[in-house]
Amino acid sequence: MADDEIDYNIVFPDAVVSDRHWRGTKEPVVVLLGWAGCKDKHLSKYSSIYNEQGCVTIRYTAPLKTVFISESFGYKEMKSTALKLLEILYDYEVENSPIFFHTFSNGGFMLYRYIVELLHSDKQFSSLRVIGAVVDSAPGSGNVRGALRALTATLGPKISPVLRYVLLALFAVTVFLLRVVLYPLTKYIHKNHYDAVKDRPPTWPHFFLYSRADQVIRHRDVEIFMKTLKQKGVAVDSFDFASTAHVSHFRDFPEQYASKCRNFLVACMEDLKGSKLKKRQKVLSQ
Repeated sequence: MADDEIDYNIVFPDAVVSDRHWRGTKEPVVVLLGWAGCKDKHLSKYSSIYNEQGCVTIRYTAPLKTVFISESFGYKEMKSTALKLLEILYDYEVENSPIFFHTFSNGGFMLYRYIVELLHSDKQFSSLRVIGAVVDSAPGSGNVRGALRALTATLGPKISPVLRYVLLALFAVTVFLLRVVLYPLTKYIHKNHYDAVKDRPPTWPHFFLYSRADQVIRHRDVEIFMKTLKQKGVAVDSFDFASTAHVSHFRDFPEQYASKCRNFLVACMEDLKGSKLKKRQKVLSQ
């Protein structure tokens, strides 16, 4: 579906399913932000995890040129996209529902960064109740080799070898200059997504799904990021799939992946209702 040049998909759950899972409260709205080059048919498999749980889902993937070109050169094109995505919540009158994010790779996390900034600074969105976020295979920082692998996978096998090498070479030089060599001088003008969220993180709980075998996003980048969030008081949970490739955890372990996402969502909803706090208080008083 299109809205002001943004292509997204929104799915409303069956009322019976929603009532069975979320009786007595509004069902969550899950916003899924796809990885660079992600096709909607792939993202829809992830959204089905939440649709089966009685949630509203919104799916969106930023265009390749935005991820690999605009962001690399410091153009904040994604900021306007983030604004439009949040406005969709009001268009469908679900702004009073619990909001939950599921973001994939740096492509999704770049967009998530601007959403977080808007939620921090824009009074228009101050009433939104974000309850948590799943972060799959992200975030990574200053990894030129990983970025090249991501672009190679995104270009696919159909592109001519000559054009592939030219594009990869241009991209490698650009990223190396802007994000490695010149970044210490330019970061105050335009921070990358990794540093921006790490320096001013959101307050809601995060669940990081990653792998030591990931050849695109270094596991130590994810672990350093998680450590920083914990130090700043953010509730953080994580799971290392150990053997899975980049954004392949669900493909290799579908039941385990889906179960972890559902359990985390339920825990976030319980935190919203205060039931966990009551349970803790009951245990302490015994």
